[in-house]
Amino acid sequence: MTLSPILGVSQAHAEPLAKELFGAQKTASRQKPAAYGSYAKGCAAGLEQLPETGPTWQAMRLSRNRNWGHPETINFIKDLSGFAAGQRGWSGLYIGDISQPRGGPMLTGHRSHQLGLDIDIWMLPANNLRLTGSHREKISSVSLRRAEGAYVNSNWTAQHHAIIREAARDKRVARIFVFPGAKVWMCNNEKGNRAYLRKIRPWWGHHYHFHVRLNCPKGSSGCADQDAPPKGDGCAEAQEWVNNILNPPPPKPRDPNAPPPKKRREYVLSDLPKQCASVLRSQ
Repeated sequence: MTLSPILGVSQAHAEPLAKELFGAQKTASRQKPAAYGSYAKGCAAGLEQLPETGPTWQAMRLSRNRNWGHPETINFIKDLSGFAAGQRGWSGLYIGDISQPRGGPMLTGHRSHQLGLDIDIWMLPANNLRLTGSHREKISSVSLRRAEGAYVNSNWTAQHHAIIREAARDKRVARIFVFPGAKVWMCNNEKGNRAYLRKIRPWWGHHYHFHVRLNCPKGSSGCADQDAPPKGDGCAEAQEWVNNILNPPPPKPRDPNAPPPKKRREYVLSDLPKQCASVLRSQ
């Protein structure tokens, strides 16, 4: 394997997993910012570290070293957190995982977050921006769901709606993932322009945080954008999610002769875009 002398891998051993190679990186590559591949199969060059604390944000779970993003992502966080700071009861945002220093597959957790273009934003109102590093390891966000995600609970506020709406209206944003009940609540309570609702997509989990995914930055020829959301505001589809939570459809009959599902194969470096090798080599 070409990278073995640099990465300390013996030719006699099997090719290491990509998550081990990228998970071991402590700093960004010294390259021009660029995203390579797709959100769940790629890497990123020249990422920027979100400062641990800013005027309107704090990065959480610092021990994970996942507060690295494309410069456009860092700018987006600063913009949205500034908006959030203007909401009653909020001083800004608590920022969860973005990406590892060089993106790529993670040792634990996410399948996406590989390009420096995904951001987890806590649902907990950030009303204290003086948390210590130790406190940020222990504190938890707050869940906003009720009935397994069919409804919002009493922790949901108009400020959550406003912040998520502001994020979705940003042209840099491709999609936002939230639990189904939140999307339905927004659909039922939006009184203004509803066009932004198209970007907000229901997905499992996402009740302690909402997940913002940015478009590939302009000029990123090696970055694969996700397909655009289906046409329309998506409210009927979100309601269907809720209906299925409340009244689950009967399980599909299982073919007793069908082979067991194959376990998803872990990526190795050669599975990723060829540029990812140079991202790892960069000192």
